[in-house]
Amino acid sequence: MIRYVAVLLALAVLFTSCGIKRKKYANPITKDTQQPDKVLFDTAINDIEHSRFERGRLELQTLMNTYDTSEYLAKAKLAMADSWYQEGGAHSLAQAEAEYKDFILFYPAMEESAEAQQKICKMQFSQMEKADRDPVHALRAEEECKQLVLQFPNSKFAPEAQQMLRNIQEVLADKEFKVATFYHHKGSMPAAANRYQGVANQFPLFSQGDEALYMLADSYQRLGDKFENQQADAYTRLVKDYPLSIHVDEAKAKLTAMKRPVPEADPVAYSRMKYEQENRSKRSFMGKMWGPFAQHPDMTLAAKSGTPQMTGFRPSIPASVPASAAGAAGTSDVTAAVVTDANALNNNPDARTPGTAPPNGTPPAAGTAPAAQPTQPVAITRTGVDLNSAPESEIAKLPGVNKTMAKRIVLMRPFLSVNDLIKTGLPKKTIEKLKPATPETAQTPPSSK
Repeated sequence: MIRYVAVLLALAVLFTSCGIKRKKYANPITKDTQQPDKVLFDTAINDIEHSRFERGRLELQTLMNTYDTSEYLAKAKLAMADSWYQEGGAHSLAQAEAEYKDFILFYPAMEESAEAQQKICKMQFSQMEKADRDPVHALRAEEECKQLVLQFPNSKFAPEAQQMLRNIQEVLADKEFKVATFYHHKGSMPAAANRYQGVANQFPLFSQGDEALYMLADSYQRLGDKFENQQADAYTRLVKDYPLSIHVDEAKAKLTAMKRPVPEADPVAYSRMKYEQENRSKRSFMGKMWGPFAQHPDMTLAAKSGTPQMTGFRPSIPASVPASAAGAAGTSDVTAAVVTDANALNNNPDARTPGTAPPNGTPPAAGTAPAAQPTQPVAITRTGVDLNSAPESEIAKLPGVNKTMAKRIVLMRPFLSVNDLIKTGLPKKTIEKLKPATPETAQTPPSSK
């Protein structure tokens, strides 16, 4: 018996691969004519329906190259893309997407362009994975479905695209929600609050939107009293936008304890939430059993009504980040000015020489900022030897100072500070014994010529 079943399965696979099984083409040409281009098109469609894709594409290519003014040229280009789409596989789907994009570019006014965009959306949607995996196909599917809704709003495929958008955004929101929960359990409240805030703002149709707001308020509560306003805003949104949530009573009690006004429930939000609860899909028993091993996400909790979000997800800056660090306007010590005098560089003192007054008391040119006057370092002496003026040979005789150090000290004149001596390599014990020179013994730096 088992051998008989195996033989039948092998024959079915063989017949399918040989093209015996037929899959009817969705966009045939119903016009009955014996024109050569029409005959060539019908032959190609027959091959595609019987899974002879390569042969069908060759015939379509022949039609487009030979009859470049044919009335069936657009249909042939669409059939070329459909052959790749029907063949399946990663390579074929990528080629089909490129062909559909070309068709929409050349024939944007045809009804089939909306169908082409819908198939592009479906290709990415079918490859979408769970929320805890790579979201590349989910993001691409969201982008393509938005394109369908925006470019073809009156198409018969627009409602289906909107539902796919709701399903896709359920997965993307679940991803952000899981990341926020991870940060919350880890104790990183600023990161958790930022993620929960993004979920609440960007995905209002998310099935766990009320839970995200409740956890957002809890995160702000743990951050301290200075985030009390953000905590109250989260509870207010929870009471107003999710009136049937299990956290509503607790949110009202929190607002009352904080002496904040308790808002009324939004009737539109109430109706939408009631509709979702009454029309929510349920997973089958086999779906629950196979769920942990499935590659594709579970979207039974996705919303069935409401307008999906048409703007891309943009994570916000955490509330714990100061305004100046977040890019807000602040004060700065750096100033700039436009020099209007062309001879300012020649007449004014060299900017690299600090503390030099303009010659003959000439005021600086208009538009130039006055040079900063840095405080001069204090002269360093040891046992009566002024390191700022003594010769190199005399400095080298000091205890703990060798010729290399003495040379470095001379090169770093006219004034030496303790930090300068550290750079020369002097031992710490030697530096500790040095003392600042008195103002009478300190040598003034030479003026630049």
